[in-house]
Amino acid sequence: MSRAPVNKELSNTRLANEYGGWVYCEGCNQTIGYLCYVTYDYFKFDYECKCGGCGSVCLSFLNENPSVESLNQLIKIKNRWCCPTDQSPLFSIIEKNLNHYKCEVVCKTCNSKFMKEQTL
Repeated sequence: MSRAPVNKELSNTRLANEYGGWVYCEGCNQTIGYLCYVTYDYFKFDYECKCGGCGSVCLSFLNENPSVESLNQLIKIKNRWCCPTDQSPLFSIIEKNLNHYKCEVVCKTCNSKFMKEQTL
């Protein structure tokens, strides 16, 4: 069954599909990441691209249970940032195309909230 986001805000950013897939900077059309389709309930991503452009993505789905901030950090499996509880792949970042990013994601399976920020 297809899900529909209850909130979708994009700024200077383009998604390959409705709520997932490749993420592109509209300033230079470079790929800056990949967002997995079915493993998250909330995704907020702010970034500064190598081209100097800044953008953001905010997507959320209806979830009646409040998320709980995880005491654990995301884990990296191959090139994907994953939930440490069930190893669900959540998103990937193409670091060579970014100067900085800040991300907040809620895993759909365990309802844990994770935050990640990095200057590259």
